[in-house]
Amino acid sequence: MTDAIVVEGLRFAYPPILPPEPAPWVLDGIDLRVGAGEWLAVMGPSDAGKTTLCLLLAALAPHLTRGALEGRVLVQGRDTRDHPPPALIDQVGYVFQDPDAQLFNSTVEAEIAWGLENLGLPVDEIRRRIDRTLAFFGLEAARHRAPGELSGGEKKRLALASVLVMDPSVLILDEPMGGLDPSGRAQVLEALASLRENRAVTIVMTESDPEAVAAFADRLIVLHQGQIAAQGTPRDLFLRSDLSGFGVSVPQMARLASALNRELGAAFDFLSTEEARQSLAVPLG
Repeated sequence: MTDAIVVEGLRFAYPPILPPEPAPWVLDGIDLRVGAGEWLAVMGPSDAGKTTLCLLLAALAPHLTRGALEGRVLVQGRDTRDHPPPALIDQVGYVFQDPDAQLFNSTVEAEIAWGLENLGLPVDEIRRRIDRTLAFFGLEAARHRAPGELSGGEKKRLALASVLVMDPSVLILDEPMGGLDPSGRAQVLEALASLRENRAVTIVMTESDPEAVAAFADRLIVLHQGQIAAQGTPRDLFLRSDLSGFGVSVPQMARLASALNRELGAAFDFLSTEEARQSLAVPLG
């Protein structure tokens, strides 16, 4: 598998608050490879450096944030030291945790068109991509509405749409479930499921929702104090590792499986309700 992302010896600190005292390293020795087409989830407590890692992968740090950077980050072979965000716009899409941070056009249609216009695409191609993307994310009825009028789930879907319409090969999602009510969460889960099924794109997703990680991620890394504390498949980590000390929740069904395994000496490994139903079904007759 070709690596879409290569991170080697990465250390990063934001500018110090009280110079000349140095600022602490937010990330301190990260080595990571993400294969083309892989879906990588990143979990950890709020101060683990998850968002900082996202900013570095998109070259937003240090080009816009400033700060001290050691090591290197390669995205599709491009060193982010030498390629600021505009030089990666054809390769990397970034969806912020707060969609209001990136939605600024007057209508949903204009929001989706904005990136395409900046790429200089022909008008017919822009219209084709807008129509395709509105349909993909179920936003046709909202085409002429202002983004500020949308629900939380609709805003997250629009933020995804405005990035994916440019066909990036790498997509960075920072807490796509963050701050959503159950309805909005269901909307975004549906959008992610469609994305997983229909688009060949490399995805790095920070997420606190363990059910979402279990449903979509190929691999999970856990950040703790700026370092990778654990990594593996979601199934292995959620079922066979003690993540409580790293501030990471596990799916409810994983907790049930672990409890049954302890009590019964069984070997259940289900992560979802459907997997639990199948594993616990008792044959008739």
